Amino acid sequence: MIRTENLTKTFGGICAVNDISITLKEGEIFGLTGTNGAGKTTFLRLLSGIISQDKGTVLIDDEPVFDNRKAKENLFYVPSDLYFFVNSSPKDMGAYYATVYSKFRMDRFRKLVDDFDLGWTRRIQTYSKGMKRQLAILLGLCAGTKYIFMDETFDGLDPVMRQAVKSLIAEEMSDNGLTPVISSHNLREIEDVCDHVGLLHKGGILLSEDVADMKTEIRKLQCVFQNEDEQRKAEKMLNILNCRVDGRLRTYVVRGTEDQIQGTMKEIETVYAEVVPLTLEEIFISETEAVGYDVRKLILD
Repeated sequence: MIRTENLTKTFGGICAVNDISITLKEGEIFGLTGTNGAGKTTFLRLLSGIISQDKGTVLIDDEPVFDNRKAKENLFYVPSDLYFFVNSSPKDMGAYYATVYSKFRMDRFRKLVDDFDLGWTRRIQTYSKGMKRQLAILLGLCAGTKYIFMDETFDGLDPVMRQAVKSLIAEEMSDNGLTPVISSHNLREIEDVCDHVGLLHKGGILLSEDVADMKTEIRKLQCVFQNEDEQRKAEKMLNILNCRVDGRLRTYVVRGTEDQIQGTMKEIETVYAEVVPLTLEEIFISETEAVGYDVRKLILD
């Protein structure tokens, strides 16, 4: 289990990670997303023990991470900015990581390199961006660690490779008990593969919930009211995150289950009312707009 308490990191007076307390369960895929500059990469680097926190704690299986070889043997970090040794090949990188991770599975790595047609002795500097990402992920999945942290996991991968990587992650979880933590701006990917999601904003955790629960507890309500009095009555009774108006049609993002919202709307006179589910992207936008973030600044893949 991974646990942080009051985790804080500042660079030059800018608070990149602000008082984050969160627990990441074993056996689940934790997805990390957020607004631009929210601190996702810094958070993953703190979890990996690459940098030390200013305040708070990071514990992996009750062990502090920074400057702790025992804890780091259980994790592998795939950064967004990939690095490989100059003139190295997959064979060279595999040999290196086999000296770092005692459980590194060289035979498995060699097979996957061949399956992905990456070339066992081919120089990595001749790879495309997507091929480099593939290789980095394969190294991580073969390291034999309990946890893998992947920053911008699917960046540069085509749809076929994305599906292949997802299948490999699922296989490692099932066969070897791997617990992945992935960050991505691609909310559709996170929605597709993650069990739990954390939304960062300005260095803090805006929300942290199971994906299934989140989509159940926040809904979209589209309605046309009989009159303005009924509209005001509904808006007082509902827990509204935001509202968009198109003529007489009002579209609300409402916190609550479908049954709760429908129960409230039974007391309201409407011409039309419908409760529909939200995508993770819509939830993301609603939550960040609720704290004053300008949606026009979002970059969503």
